[in-house]
Amino acid sequence: MDTQTLLPTMKPNYVFIILVVCCILSLVSQANVAAPAGSNGFRVRAVNLGGWLVTEGWIKPSLFDAIPNKDLLDGTMVQFKSVTVGRYLSTESSSGTILVANETVSSKLTVFRLWRINETTFNLRASNNQFVGLDMTNGGAGVNLVVVESTPGISETFLILRNFDDPNRVRIKASNGFFLQVRTRELVTADSKENEGWGDDDPSIFIMTIFGGFQGEFQITNGYGPLMAPKVMKEHWETFIVEEDFKWISNNGLNAVRIPVGWWIARDPNPPKPFVGGSLKALDNAFLWAKEYGLKVIIDLHSAPRCQNGLAVGATRDGSLEWGIDSVDQTVDVIDFLTARYAENPSLYAVQLMNEPVLWNSLETLMWYYQRGYEAVRKHSSTAYVVMSVRMGVQNVTELLPFAAGYERSVIDVHLYNLAYWTVQETIDFLNTYSKDMLSAVTTSNGPLSFVGEWVTEWLVPNATKEEYQRFAKAQLEVFDRATFGWAYWTLKNVINHWSLEWMINNGYINLTTTSITPSPIISTSPSSI
Repeated sequence: MDTQTLLPTMKPNYVFIILVVCCILSLVSQANVAAPAGSNGFRVRAVNLGGWLVTEGWIKPSLFDAIPNKDLLDGTMVQFKSVTVGRYLSTESSSGTILVANETVSSKLTVFRLWRINETTFNLRASNNQFVGLDMTNGGAGVNLVVVESTPGISETFLILRNFDDPNRVRIKASNGFFLQVRTRELVTADSKENEGWGDDDPSIFIMTIFGGFQGEFQITNGYGPLMAPKVMKEHWETFIVEEDFKWISNNGLNAVRIPVGWWIARDPNPPKPFVGGSLKALDNAFLWAKEYGLKVIIDLHSAPRCQNGLAVGATRDGSLEWGIDSVDQTVDVIDFLTARYAENPSLYAVQLMNEPVLWNSLETLMWYYQRGYEAVRKHSSTAYVVMSVRMGVQNVTELLPFAAGYERSVIDVHLYNLAYWTVQETIDFLNTYSKDMLSAVTTSNGPLSFVGEWVTEWLVPNATKEEYQRFAKAQLEVFDRATFGWAYWTLKNVINHWSLEWMINNGYINLTTTSITPSPIISTSPSSI
């Protein structure tokens, strides 16, 4: 099943990975004490404004409807099977530097990730992160195919021509004006002239299989292109979240919003292509509305430069995770920009330095960035809390506690989803054991505050009743209200009802106006692994 099929069922697949990790973690016996909440007893009850300033297609799929060839966006994985030899195009298994057609079964060698130039023209990135291109060595025009370039150019650009009657039946045109053809299993060349037919006897015909892919900020802006993307995004930013939403939030038992933003917002109004300007104006409006309705704002850097998690939420182009030590300076600049802009606004409550880094991010690099990000916030604000995210999927969720304890008004964020094919009671029991223990492990009396930055009243219990959802929501609130900084529901609006707090409250599944914050959360006296 591809990711676009999975998304309507659950938040992207890494949530389920976290669930599996949690299931195998051993419980730790600890001494517990009551401790106060954050400053003046205030504790955040927030909702995420997901899918607004950082696009996530599963939240509002209709945003992508008008993109030509919308099934061929950046990062989409494709395979090409020759109709004449019945084998897949692939990188040669021994060297990986030439293109052949000798694979009988699907493998990583047969998968290519698209970099979209326009609706019909693409670069093809192989599993070794090199790009398919024409062999232009020795000054020739190039007819042989190689996989050697790490940065694509004209020679690495291909047009995918689809059959009108069968869009998965394609020809691939190279930059020399000729089409790829399979001469033998070991020889693929770009020297075929276009034929009128699409029969199985034509060596330039391939069956294209599409799977995987992303629907993030890069895909939507690059998909619509420089003329349409600014119009589409402006309309989305002006209509998806409006002032009336902030009034509704304030009237329904919430006191804050967590607003995901992308790194390109710091370059507004002229961010690097394909991103488009305008999201900063929308964030400015959010701060005005928050002030009007007495709400606090948590700015969340959801997408860091070069992507910290390889996911659509990180605005990846093709799933590559490239954030690292050479990205730190640019990321700190984003935090500096955002804090400087809103430091004097009374609604600014916290700055989250990064959303959902993953295990592949070096802990040492991450802590170095958190240190510098913290300093950037403090340069402009002595009162804003600084939120540091735990790496997703890490077994020791307390790995940041000794580090964060050295910083005043610091917060540790853990995301606690409970998505599994269990019964109602099994899911609630899991919540009351593993999820509760994870939160307890990062909630200490002498360290940073704890924050459940994302959770949702959704599960994979089949045919659950409204009353069962209400029971699940009540159980979650009882656990997450113990977080000393607070929590934020994911998300305010979503086409999938239970992921939309607006829908859940309006339809009586959750009522926050009749529940109160737990006054004395149970916390650990010292950090320990879980």
